[in-house]
Amino acid sequence: MTRAETNSARRIRRHELRLPALEITQGPNRRIYTFAIDGKHVDTIAAVARLRRGDDTQLHGYQRPESVAHVAAIRRYLDTDPNPLLPNAIVIAFDDRVQFRPDKATDDRPEFVRSGTLSIPLVGDDDPDKPGFIVDGQQRSAAIRDAKLDQFPICVTAFIADTHADQRSQFILVNSTKALPKGLIHELLPTAAGALPVPLMVRQVPATLVERLNFATKGPLRGMIQTPTNPKGLIKDNSMLRMLENSLSDGALYPYRGVRGGPNYGCMIAILDNFWGAVAEVFPDAWGKPPRRSRLMHGAGIIAMGYLMDAISHERGGNDEVLSMSEFAADLKAIADDCHWTEGTWKFDDGERVWNDVQNTPRDIHRLSEYLRTRYRRSVRAVPSPRRSR
Repeated sequence: MTRAETNSARRIRRHELRLPALEITQGPNRRIYTFAIDGKHVDTIAAVARLRRGDDTQLHGYQRPESVAHVAAIRRYLDTDPNPLLPNAIVIAFDDRVQFRPDKATDDRPEFVRSGTLSIPLVGDDDPDKPGFIVDGQQRSAAIRDAKLDQFPICVTAFIADTHADQRSQFILVNSTKALPKGLIHELLPTAAGALPVPLMVRQVPATLVERLNFATKGPLRGMIQTPTNPKGLIKDNSMLRMLENSLSDGALYPYRGVRGGPNYGCMIAILDNFWGAVAEVFPDAWGKPPRRSRLMHGAGIIAMGYLMDAISHERGGNDEVLSMSEFAADLKAIADDCHWTEGTWKFDDGERVWNDVQNTPRDIHRLSEYLRTRYRRSVRAVPSPRRSR
């Protein structure tokens, strides 16, 4: 063992790992730290927070599963190339147990950077309470860990964040320009904090509604929406998000979106629980089946029924009050015989379509939505409700 390796091993055995580092100030009060460490030792200071749901359905962690193929490819490169190079830094989020001690100031450095020593506490190998979490670079870290190399120094960029919300926001920002699964981003959005790109901010409210419908209520959609932590769900999360976005833009949920005072999630969840509870009651043979067996649970059905929810809410309450489940059910029953979710033929204005020929395309979604709303408007004219005649 060389002298450098001996000194490195001694530092690892201490209760505190001290590494020379640079502190860089970004903005008024954020600081990042850059330092080098043997890649074999990253797992002594940082863990990987896998995305999962606890027994209480609360969201924990944020990282996707480890890609075995990706890790193996990097490891092969490290083991076979005579002069391997991994220049990209691994990003780690530390908690406040990590401290930076600056060196004595010098006049020949920029005002936004200073050198010093980063002190990182060490815990036992089996202790999950590491001071850091890997935000970006878990595949590279795993490959270095498993490689045959005795040592492989890497660059680390770190920041200190006390909350998981801040860590999740940074994880989304780092990965949103990469091939990160959209479902993972959507499931993380409700518990993310801080500045996010505008397209993601727009989806934060519908993503929060999806989370609450799926996990936080006892309503008809509990456990029904397919997400990374609920892969057995029957309804695709993107279909539900599109339905919610449509309603938030100018439908039943629009008055409660809270541009200034914040979203009124209570009223929105009540509307959604009441409507989809009525759907489950009126169409029991089509509810809760896989999309291939029921077009009600299919993307086209979910989005089209969302438009119908908006139409009923506007007709009955003028989009300014929460309708009850029985009120929604009364109007759905009026068009039940016109629906062919699991068998039969849809009699669209431009021709008949076998029930399972309806696809999740803009044309078919529009065709089905117009069909349902037209049948509903006819039923409204035929049998006015007491509430409408007030």
